[in-house]
Amino acid sequence: MPDSVLANYHTHTPRCQHAVGSEEHYIRTALQAGFTVLGFADHCPWPYRSGFVSNCRMLPRQLPDYLAALRALRSRYDGRLRLYIGLECEYYPAYMDWLTGQLPQLDYLILGNHFDRTDESGMYFGACTRPDEVQRYVTLTIAGMESGLYRYLAHPDLFLNHYPVFDKAAANACHALCEAAAALDLPLEYNLLGEARQHEPGQRGLGYTTEQFWAIAAQYPVNAIGGGDAHEPGQLAQPQQVIAAKQALRAKGLAVLDTLPGLE
Repeated sequence: MPDSVLANYHTHTPRCQHAVGSEEHYIRTALQAGFTVLGFADHCPWPYRSGFVSNCRMLPRQLPDYLAALRALRSRYDGRLRLYIGLECEYYPAYMDWLTGQLPQLDYLILGNHFDRTDESGMYFGACTRPDEVQRYVTLTIAGMESGLYRYLAHPDLFLNHYPVFDKAAANACHALCEAAAALDLPLEYNLLGEARQHEPGQRGLGYTTEQFWAIAAQYPVNAIGGGDAHEPGQLAQPQQVIAAKQALRAKGLAVLDTLPGLE
């Protein structure tokens, strides 16, 4: 497909407690920018058995409203925009039965592995600074990839966010993730929010959406897909960033998807 086909499957809502703007504002912004496909994948409302209340995702009681609001908007904008309803989820072994039970009411899931086993007590993988923490991310993320529940792996190099240097452990992690993605035919997301954060003042570590990761990805027969990871409508207002990212990935020799197979 040509680069004029614009799709984003990684869009959040204020329910996650760190995004702004109504769902309709995202939709209108996307339409004005020329998007023809928009997927909402807000942070999964895990039903913590401990009673833990997360400050970075919707609450379980908000899930019905999330689904109802997006279904109504899908009907309202039918014929103008293909709108899909999903969730961005970690791989939490203790809660996978619950997640599987949600699948009938969703169009798709994406794997965004932010925390170790659960954010009730597990470390944030974006804060990895040691090789053993990186290996933990790789082990759990590949297990999630192998579950078959997810359509793609979001921000695959999140573990490099605070990692101080691109050493052998970092390189081995990138190779392991890309090898698994190739074997499973699971696309890897080029995360545009991570790319933008690379340039923010005070960035510690290597950041994510790194050149090192994508140089290694180009050594494998993997598919890449752009992901806006939009937490405000304005992040969908610059389609040239999506086009530039796809062109840069193709220049590295990577196969780039414009839309997710199986949802069209």
